[in-house]
Amino acid sequence: MNRLVPQSQAAMRQRNLSRVLHTLAAEGPLSRAAVASRIGLTRAAVSTLVDELLRGGLLVEQGPGRSGAVGRPGTALLPTDRGPCGVGAEIGVDHLAVCVMDLRGTVRARLTARTRNRDSDPGQVLDRLAGLLERLAAEADGMGLLPAGLAVAVPGLVARDATTVVRAPNLGWRGVDLAGRLPQDLGPLTVDNEASLGALAELWAGGLSPVPDSFVHVSAEIGIGAAVVVEGQLLRGVHGFAGELGHVPVRPDGRRCTCGARGCLEAYAGEEAVLRAAGLDPGPGVRVDALTVRCESGDRAALQAVRQAGSALGIALAGAVNLLDPSRVVLGGALAGLAPWLLPPLSRELARRTAVAAEGRPTPVPVTVSRIGPDGPLLGAASSVVRTALDTPGTFLNGR
Repeated sequence: MNRLVPQSQAAMRQRNLSRVLHTLAAEGPLSRAAVASRIGLTRAAVSTLVDELLRGGLLVEQGPGRSGAVGRPGTALLPTDRGPCGVGAEIGVDHLAVCVMDLRGTVRARLTARTRNRDSDPGQVLDRLAGLLERLAAEADGMGLLPAGLAVAVPGLVARDATTVVRAPNLGWRGVDLAGRLPQDLGPLTVDNEASLGALAELWAGGLSPVPDSFVHVSAEIGIGAAVVVEGQLLRGVHGFAGELGHVPVRPDGRRCTCGARGCLEAYAGEEAVLRAAGLDPGPGVRVDALTVRCESGDRAALQAVRQAGSALGIALAGAVNLLDPSRVVLGGALAGLAPWLLPPLSRELARRTAVAAEGRPTPVPVTVSRIGPDGPLLGAASSVVRTALDTPGTFLNGR
């Protein structure tokens, strides 16, 4: 019994150190008194924790801070902008991107490369990504940043708690393990679905502290993924495959999808499908921006293509809304730029097909556009590493 006491005390200390760091990352700069009032500990206890974090180099002092009390303001505290940082990477169908984020949630460096990754050899794609990461690591080192881990966003199914891309139809990948193929000096590797990381970025958009929100996040690019957040937690499913909205059938006997099935949402509302319906060749360099220009000019084919995509999205999302009862639906990814023309038909389908009612009138779930836009997966990847560092400050206080 006595052996459990030190472990319990150590766990409590770790938790309280983390609470201090999270509070300052989300709301800083703050004084010790302000931190104490927010997390419900005594000022003396918070001072002890703060001193430990200062000695360990995870906090810095920056002049007078907000205390929220009468009297002389205390010293302002912030997480350091040096030391531990999160490295995020994104593998897209036609691009690679990497970034580094400090403990304050600030992106300090970013690199992007336009490259055709579809049906390319996975080893070559990962070699190109490794080259970008090595350049990024050099920049981070020059700023005094130490990578605490690497998270990679991919447009496909990823086995839960693993680094293997089980299937990514739009890349042409199956059973590709990223472990050992990327720089080893960036810390632990995490691989996750891009829609899931985009949803986490949306959840944390107001700061790195979690909030009890519930929503469906749609990431609409060449493929269409989705992620479900319930009370501030990502719903992953038994195998980690939850959120495959793009392969929900909206026309049971419709077009053949890249996954091999027929009538999937992606075949009607994916980026390439919408471009083709508008009369545009979805070749290299042809993006949704070109479709936006046509819609703004009143081009009939473009407007019809986007409206049809919105209707298909509404049909697929109606099932998700009826099943999950979220507070809202968030549209992210490239198609979010088409919101003025996409959302009206999408919302109409939701209103027609969802069971929610108030006083006898349909009350459709609100559909909003992501606050982050297409950067969600990349920022979510880097943020996930930063949050792990904020959760486990003892790892860095004791030396990594």
